[in-house]
Amino acid sequence: MLMDATQIYYEALTVERIFDWHAALFSTGRNGMVKITVGNWREDTTGPMQVISGPMGKEKVYFQAPNSTLLAKEMSCFLNWFNHEKEIEPLIKTAVAHLWFLTIHPFDDGNGRIARALTDMLLAQADNSNQRFYSMSAQIRLERKQYYEMLEKTQKGTLDITEWITWFLNCLVKALKATDETLTKVLFKANFWQTHFDTPLNERQRKLINRLIDGFEGKLTSSKWAKIAKCSKDTAIRDINDLIEKGILKKEAAGGRSTNYELIKKAQ
Repeated sequence: MLMDATQIYYEALTVERIFDWHAALFSTGRNGMVKITVGNWREDTTGPMQVISGPMGKEKVYFQAPNSTLLAKEMSCFLNWFNHEKEIEPLIKTAVAHLWFLTIHPFDDGNGRIARALTDMLLAQADNSNQRFYSMSAQIRLERKQYYEMLEKTQKGTLDITEWITWFLNCLVKALKATDETLTKVLFKANFWQTHFDTPLNERQRKLINRLIDGFEGKLTSSKWAKIAKCSKDTAIRDINDLIEKGILKKEAAGGRSTNYELIKKAQ
């Protein structure tokens, strides 16, 4: 679904295409143990579509979607706007489309995943590229709690969705920053190992260096080195001193009860 949305972003979004996406999500025709309508609009055979959360007996209705009899008309309007609206700024359009689709809530299940696919599709259109270096979907998952709180607030509010758009764009900025940080780490790691291609290192040292580059939690001490590398503390100290001599590690400037070590960011 995501590959179709982002790699073929320039093709129109049709009813058939969006049904194909939904069928791909629920190939067995079920969501877990529950049979659902797949590849078609929901039918509300058991009552209105409601977004409910909370412990059993204390459930709270966060949102009630439009009646199923309105879906064909509502989705026709949405798809026409999605495919032909060119005046609105692309990122604003993405924020509006995400909210609009979720508000219609056209399927029994999978609406959130399809809304995120639509988001990535519109962002690909905005970039005019099928190369994806950042993921709005991943960032929304990270901010899941705030995301649902903002959805609830907006869907129960007025037609002024400025606050939703602001939140959405801030989420996008965070996605871009997260990707920038990831790419920085990847490029540093590639450059580091290219620089030290001929530097003699044992497997313990390579393992710990990679841990430091990828993001080591807390401070690196000789005791932690020994535990992670599964060696004695004396061996850990020899490994560390060897890396200090080779200009790869250095002692942290801040003192303390135990000596901490850090990677020299600019490998010599």
